[in-house]
Amino acid sequence: MLPPAARLAARRLLGLASASASQSAARRLFPSPVCASPPISSPAAAAATGYFSRSFSSALNYHIDSPDNNPNMPWEFTKANMDKVNEILSHYPSNYKQSGIIPMLDLAQQQHGGWVPVAAMDAIAKIVGVAPIRVYEVATFYSMFNRTKVGKYHLLVCGTTPCMIRGSRDIEDALLKHLGVKRNEVTSDGLFSVGEMECMGCCVNAPMIAVADYTKGSDGYTYNYYEDLTPKRVVELVEMLRRGETPPHGTQNPERKNCGPAGGMTTLLGEPKPPPCRDLDAC
Repeated sequence: MLPPAARLAARRLLGLASASASQSAARRLFPSPVCASPPISSPAAAAATGYFSRSFSSALNYHIDSPDNNPNMPWEFTKANMDKVNEILSHYPSNYKQSGIIPMLDLAQQQHGGWVPVAAMDAIAKIVGVAPIRVYEVATFYSMFNRTKVGKYHLLVCGTTPCMIRGSRDIEDALLKHLGVKRNEVTSDGLFSVGEMECMGCCVNAPMIAVADYTKGSDGYTYNYYEDLTPKRVVELVEMLRRGETPPHGTQNPERKNCGPAGGMTTLLGEPKPPPCRDLDAC
């Protein structure tokens, strides 16, 4: 009998071989690439080729044509946003226009209600003069680019260790239960969706969420942090947004100012205490 390590290696090799065979079959069926990988024409075709059951899944990188997201859709920047595109391109030499792909994807996402259809990626590729795959690979690499519909308020819960230790899972559970959705689903009224984001730099005020507000298009787009959250407070924030109100962003702890200590500053306001492990007078 093979030792445990050898059995594990054999299972991995079998998984890779199966994935390679599925991918080859898909390429024969669908030779024209979309996004970073060959396209799948339908969920049924995806299941038939084994794409979404692979051991090392990269299913999120695949594009499936739909009536509201396909390469044949007409899509272009608005006149106001095209002025912004030209301003973006002015920052780079003419032979390095591709350096503007990231800010243009962000602008397209704001214009399109919080997500970037493949037709918008194609439009950006034409503007910067590169093959569409060069835009697809950027859009699929960065998690801040949404390639499926999100809510007008996209709620991003920090899932990194400091926030998780401080209760971010409870924050997410409260949001999903209150809104009646699963992660990355959109509420029936189109207002809210809940996603996860990695560290956003507010560890001192953990747990926190970011809210991307697409209700006013690219001109009124905002991206705000809400920190020191509790399950009760995050539900209150959602209801404030639903009513069209603007919740105070930043810390939600009334005893804290910005990222200062709760209860106010205490350091260097009195005689410092010596370390208990040694006699400073003997130094």
